[in-house]
Amino acid sequence: MPPDATATKRRLLEAAYHEFADYGLAGARVDRIAESAQVNKRLIYVHFGNKGEFFDLVVARSLADLAKAVPFTADDLPGYAGALFDYLLQHPQVLRLTGWAQLERPEPTAAEIDAYRPKIEALAGAQQQGIVTSSVAPADILALVLGLTTAWAAASPALRSLAPQAPWSPERIVAHRAAMTAAVEALTAS
Repeated sequence: MPPDATATKRRLLEAAYHEFADYGLAGARVDRIAESAQVNKRLIYVHFGNKGEFFDLVVARSLADLAKAVPFTADDLPGYAGALFDYLLQHPQVLRLTGWAQLERPEPTAAEIDAYRPKIEALAGAQQQGIVTSSVAPADILALVLGLTTAWAAASPALRSLAPQAPWSPERIVAHRAAMTAAVEALTAS
């Protein structure tokens, strides 16, 4: 019986998560992933295929972890946006991974599309129930909520420097989060 590869795969996935978040697909190096995971780089190809397939898997797993940690709530979009903001603040690698994926893999994967589909369906249901405005298409609502949620992280350092408090101070984050959830409420209220 071959040895159990579970621990090796876990170490490789963890190392790849950080490598791809830091360098993207093009800049990531399989040698660094293998070295960080303390395995022979051949095992990456054995377990995960080529570097592009490995990248797609790491991005998909990152988004799946986010979805588990922050369940989508179409009937409380401000609450969802706030929880998502908090998660992304604690896990900035997720934003970097998805940014790299948009730059380097502009065509969506089936897993990415499948992750959004139930959210769009839930929003359409919330619209039919009168919980969420029906004047905006569900895909547009979700894009705007996600845009508002990630606005502070995506804002230029120059713009963030003009905030009343230090850009990443607890006070600034609390103030921005409150403004963001209020904006989501105003956008989505029926």
